[in-house]
Amino acid sequence: MRLINLKPSRATAIALGALPFAVAVGAYAIGSAIRRADNPADKLLPSLQAIGEAMYRMAAVADNRTGDYLLWTDTAASLERLGLGIAIAAALAFVLAALIGVLPTARALFSPFVSAFSLIPPITVLPILFIVLGLGEAAKIGLVVVGTAPLMTRALAQGVLDIPQEEIVKAQTLGASTWQIATRIVFPRMGPLLLVAIRLGLVPAWIFLISAEAIAATDGLGYRIFLVRRYLAMDVILPYVVWITVLAYAIDRVLAFFSRRMFPWAHLSGDRL
Repeated sequence: MRLINLKPSRATAIALGALPFAVAVGAYAIGSAIRRADNPADKLLPSLQAIGEAMYRMAAVADNRTGDYLLWTDTAASLERLGLGIAIAAALAFVLAALIGVLPTARALFSPFVSAFSLIPPITVLPILFIVLGLGEAAKIGLVVVGTAPLMTRALAQGVLDIPQEEIVKAQTLGASTWQIATRIVFPRMGPLLLVAIRLGLVPAWIFLISAEAIAATDGLGYRIFLVRRYLAMDVILPYVVWITVLAYAIDRVLAFFSRRMFPWAHLSGDRL
């Protein structure tokens, strides 16, 4: 049997998927043991036990100053900012992509601007946002919007433009108006495309959110990481990085699940990431 036709069973697939994680954890444990053998006080690669104790302390022990469970308050603050930013960016992307994809005049008007704006490094806009919007929540949410909306718009608009022209022509032949074409052909196709665009936008969204929280925040996952770095508290930084990864992966899987449930017709071609 050719390798291209060899598909693992579900149990084998789960084991293969877990293998790289196990190797990474094992490699870290070995590296940590080697460094601590030379210097027991080494902070660069703390032991897995020290990481576990720090994670427990952040998640299950109330802070002496505020009384909060820091991991959960930081997580709630970051997810709120991320959710608002992604929601605003998705709404803007949907409207602009629909206009660009459906109306040639709107395409000529908006497409060059969106393409040019998407090439601006959003992190360079952060000082401007802080000056215009202040140091509050609006600037942090705004950075997520600025960093994700243009890319999501381009991806969505391209998806609309990829709709077979035969469908548009047939609809016009049957007497459909522009609005009917948009609501009955374009908008239904944009549903799964929007979820894909959001999943792709989560990567830069997390980057810009952590950057904004590191510069001006009093809570949040990014704030905590950059607060403890001055103490070289890798036993806190590493689990926070892992926790952010877990959150991002969980959100991505949830979006993929809803895409399959809400738009099963878009997943008929086989395996999907």
